[in-house]
Amino acid sequence: PLFVALFILGSLILVLEKRYWTLLLAIAWLALNEAAAARIRHGLVIACAGDAGHMHYKKSRRGDAEIDRAVEHVLRHSGRPYDIEDFTPYGRTSAKLLAGFDLPLGRLGRTPHGRYPQYHTSADDLGLIRPEALEDSLEIFSEIVELLETDRVYRNTRPKCEPQLGRRGLYRVLGGHPAAEQSQIAMLWVLNQADGSRTLLEIAERSGMDFRDLRQAAEALLEHGLLVEGTQGTKRT
Repeated sequence: PLFVALFILGSLILVLEKRYWTLLLAIAWLALNEAAAARIRHGLVIACAGDAGHMHYKKSRRGDAEIDRAVEHVLRHSGRPYDIEDFTPYGRTSAKLLAGFDLPLGRLGRTPHGRYPQYHTSADDLGLIRPEALEDSLEIFSEIVELLETDRVYRNTRPKCEPQLGRRGLYRVLGGHPAAEQSQIAMLWVLNQADGSRTLLEIAERSGMDFRDLRQAAEALLEHGLLVEGTQGTKRT
């Protein structure tokens, strides 16, 4: 009986594609960790990240989750070509699982499965991988993680007046910056919108500015006592 069981298992391994094993593992983990799954705030399925194609993002089931907005913002300000695709309940992201769990899970990579001529052929091998593409993908992934980790809610401590930035030395700090005017505009946006209800990402979306410029401005204002973090010193969830 043991020999027969091992033979059947070995046969299944040969027959089933890797994606089905991934799917089974995902089902097993979710079945055992349903309470923990409810605490997942962001998720990315990373696939095909090393070929020569441009970045391609498929949105989560929600469509407007924080991960969707963060990825779209980073790609828009990256200066690189990219595509963003709405969610569909099929594909290689185990999307069929999401209806019951509604995980904020998107897919990010380069050329998607099935959209390059070598797909599912003997030519679909490591020869398609480009070191420079992997490096570029890693940079994009890192920027997304950094945005999510540093997105905060701030509150202006002087909301009923216009604080003198020059007296606090902020104009002198900005004066040595290559993009001083842009940095000053970022400070004004943060001061105007930081009412304890908006995240920096929301301010970036409204202003059209790069999140990184707004974060730098917020850090300078925080250092000079013109901002406090959140309404209770916490990140909004």
